[in-house]
Amino acid sequence: MKLILISFTAIFALASCNTMVGLGRDTRLLGQEMEKTAEKSAPASDSGTSGAPIY
Repeated sequence: MKLILISFTAIFALASCNTMVGLGRDTRLLGQEMEKTAEKSAPASDSGTSGAPIY
């Protein structure tokens, strides 16, 4: 019984680790696409702020 419990725990731990890696990749790719879209839509300015808002 202990062996079965340890096996299931190991399987779930490995599966969740793989899921988190995939989530991290998806989040990174989403951020990159958002940056590209923002750079395309931002007006070009010579103020040296590279499109960042000034507060």
